[in-house]
Amino acid sequence: MNTTLTYREALKQGIREALQKDENVFLMGEDVGRYGGAFAVSKGLLQEFGEERIMDVPLSESGFVGAGIGAALAGMKPIVEVMTVNFSLLALDQIVNNAATLQHMSGGQLHVPLVIRMGCGISKQLGAQHSHSWEPFYAHVPGLVVLSVGTHEDARGMLRLALQSQDPVVLFEYTGMLNLEKEIAVDSDILDISKGKVLKKGKDITIITYGTGVYKCLEAAAELATAGIDAEVIDLRVLRPLDEFTFLASVAKTHQAIIVEDAWRSVSISSEVSARIMEKTFYDLDAPVVRLCGVEVPMPYPAQLEEAAVPQKQDIVNAVKKMIHHD
Repeated sequence: MNTTLTYREALKQGIREALQKDENVFLMGEDVGRYGGAFAVSKGLLQEFGEERIMDVPLSESGFVGAGIGAALAGMKPIVEVMTVNFSLLALDQIVNNAATLQHMSGGQLHVPLVIRMGCGISKQLGAQHSHSWEPFYAHVPGLVVLSVGTHEDARGMLRLALQSQDPVVLFEYTGMLNLEKEIAVDSDILDISKGKVLKKGKDITIITYGTGVYKCLEAAAELATAGIDAEVIDLRVLRPLDEFTFLASVAKTHQAIIVEDAWRSVSISSEVSARIMEKTFYDLDAPVVRLCGVEVPMPYPAQLEEAAVPQKQDIVNAVKKMIHHD
């Protein structure tokens, strides 16, 4: 049996399930309680679970992320919501210098099992300060687990597994997808958050992506199929530690690869993926790896320029056709 739900509702179901299954789990963040969350993801949860488990906090990212780290050290399972990823800069010291390092610095005596949820990416003209795709920042840091929620199945199921980690997890959710509806199985269950996922099998080219690129790449693959191009689509899902086995095996089969992401091209996830392909499957390639990334400018405000600043379905189709010489 299938059900149709929005990405927002899938996220809410994931939080609700985590709260129901473990009394040590609680949600804290700016406006998550009475207001229902800046993007209405936690709307209604305060009435369902009470103030001790749905906690509004002062406007101090460093303060409440630090409180979440303390709660995790004390045996709780905090879900800390950072409204948008740009605000996480205010808590960067807590995340990078404390959460990511305490296990190492304590010789394995201390663990920080918290999940930090961040709204990420562009979302209908929020301007340059609220439209960042900063997954590469956090994927650079040892001691963190970095996950990207690119599908409705992951939106509903990834959080529960993330809370089982003994390491701090940064969970990227995409505000531009909140109203997007998809049909998923009612009883679908995610069993693993250590691996990427092949969402569509193919033999002609490998399309590697994550986050908001996932559905666009699947739509592009469907259009390419009408032109006789059989594309394989991979959702990386896990940005640190990167599951290279999945995409290297695919490239060894298809012999061509394109990496699609909204983040800026320089020093990005695609840079790392491309480097690993070149280092480990170079002799399987029939052509250089191609990267299709966000334009390297602060995100423009006008809607048409915002759309042009990140790869869209037609950009992916055109790039793939050019790679395999279908003009």
